[in-house]
Amino acid sequence: MSENSQPFTHLDDDGRARMVDVTEKSPTVRSATARGKVLCTPEIVAALRDRTVPKGDVLAVARIAGIQGAKRTPELLPLAHVIGVHGAVLDAEIEDDGVELRATVRTAGRTGVEMEALTAVSIAALAVVDMVKGLDKSVAVERIELVEKTGGKSGTWRRT
Repeated sequence: MSENSQPFTHLDDDGRARMVDVTEKSPTVRSATARGKVLCTPEIVAALRDRTVPKGDVLAVARIAGIQGAKRTPELLPLAHVIGVHGAVLDAEIEDDGVELRATVRTAGRTGVEMEALTAVSIAALAVVDMVKGLDKSVAVERIELVEKTGGKSGTWRRT
């Protein structure tokens, strides 16, 4: 372990996976924002803008799927804590090369909501793919990343 690294919090002394115990931490207001993109052909972008995708309203489905994904994160990630998701917003914007997705998740709890925001974007992106794959199977998800987190012991962090 280097001088600046910290021990793995999700491993016990014998190297076995464990869920970190956060019972001693004080609840604080926390938020996290993540983003990602679904790359689409110009034909799919035109269908999105014209609202002619045969499966229906792609952005509405993506928004609901993303919010549901944030709420279901502990069911998908084995070491994620079950927390109260007190707010979740999924924005979806059609751009010339696809759909830009951005999720912000908020809670007042003992652990952060970074994974919930990342899961929201991931699930929303998969929903977009599912809705348009019948038109073009080359659709692709690009770079899902955390943009910002606030609250907790480490305070605010922003991607530069």
